[in-house]
Amino acid sequence: MPRMARKKSSMQIYHVMLRGINKQQIFLDPEDNRYFIGLLKRYKVQCGYEIYAYCLMGNHVHLLIREGDGTSTGDIFRHIGSAFVYWYNIKYERSGHLFQDRFRSESVEDEAYLLTVFRYILMNPVKAGLCARPEQYPYSSAEEYLDGKDGITDTALIRGILGEEGLKEFVFRENDDRCMEIDEISRKRVTDEEARKMIERELGSIMPAAGKAKERTTLNASIRKLVHAGISIRQLSRLTGLSKKIIEYALV
Repeated sequence: MPRMARKKSSMQIYHVMLRGINKQQIFLDPEDNRYFIGLLKRYKVQCGYEIYAYCLMGNHVHLLIREGDGTSTGDIFRHIGSAFVYWYNIKYERSGHLFQDRFRSESVEDEAYLLTVFRYILMNPVKAGLCARPEQYPYSSAEEYLDGKDGITDTALIRGILGEEGLKEFVFRENDDRCMEIDEISRKRVTDEEARKMIERELGSIMPAAGKAKERTTLNASIRKLVHAGISIRQLSRLTGLSKKIIEYALV
């Protein structure tokens, strides 16, 4: 059965999602996230697209982009996907596919839905329990919008629509935004029993109470692995006694 053609956006703007094959984790350490963001920046120049929002989660990526003239989303993500998988396979001494064979996308046809997708992407890590506020998550465009940090995002369009104060009010307004959500990539809740087993396996003798400077690097790496595996910040803090501040610092 032939694949359905992607719906073209009259605004040339799309919400795009890439996910790991078989729901596997894509980003295993901060370097993986940084390299992927570097590719987004590099291919912006080559392909001429604009990024209005992005967020790298453990096993999937959300982007809100405008295509460049003469360059389709298919071309863009073939370039990015191939370059990232080539680098990733060398780093982890693996072979084969990393992403689901075809990225998902939906066309954005009006300003209202543009803003909905924008907020949905920024709030993704908050709703997943990875941080308390979107700007605390280091692998999204939230810091650029809310803290004025320089980055790869083209913020002028959204800022122009909402204004500076209106932007913050809109992002933090209570909502039930749902954009291109599917069961396969929804964050599975880890029970306390499962979390305790994962914590015991990962931390071993490096118990949170130790937390000495010489062990901090190793502890931070363990915290990142546990959070990416599905344990929320609040849950990890409650089960280990680590403060939320320590956990959030480890994720930066």
